[in-house]
Amino acid sequence: MNEPISTHNLDRYGSAELPWSRPRDVLASDTPGADLTFFVATVRPDGRPHSAGVGAVWVDGALYFTGGPGTRRSRNLAANPACSVSVRLRGIDLVLEGEARRVTDSSTLERVAAMYRAGGWPASVEGDALTAPYSAPSAGPAPWHLYRLTLHTAVGVASAEPHGATRWAFAH
Repeated sequence: MNEPISTHNLDRYGSAELPWSRPRDVLASDTPGADLTFFVATVRPDGRPHSAGVGAVWVDGALYFTGGPGTRRSRNLAANPACSVSVRLRGIDLVLEGEARRVTDSSTLERVAAMYRAGGWPASVEGDALTAPYSAPSAGPAPWHLYRLTLHTAVGVASAEPHGATRWAFAH
């Protein structure tokens, strides 16, 4: 389990720092079943930003998402794995920053495909990627690469009680 090595309270109104368990537990319970859109921001080779909505899942303490090899996000990640992922969770808005690297080992691919299937997307493993009868238009054509986000930092801003804002740093 990837736990923070430091926590910084960002709240200006006297609220206590938020525990990492709050967004982590919501990610674990609400993906892939809840209707969530994650936004992955990457950097183009010329330095300009790129953002795309993706379906993501939290499996074994890590966030995974897909992208077709020809998509802008996959091409950007191949050149520079630095990225951020943003999502509005139940009770907390979350930004995750780190590096996303392609996953090709069959056991992880199978585990993540099973999680996607549990959420209603009929993903299966084909070679070193995922495939399915359909995906979001932004994913590009099958097969889809699987990416794992290695967390560097995360920022959470609570949208429900108890309120607060916190930045967590992770070893990487």
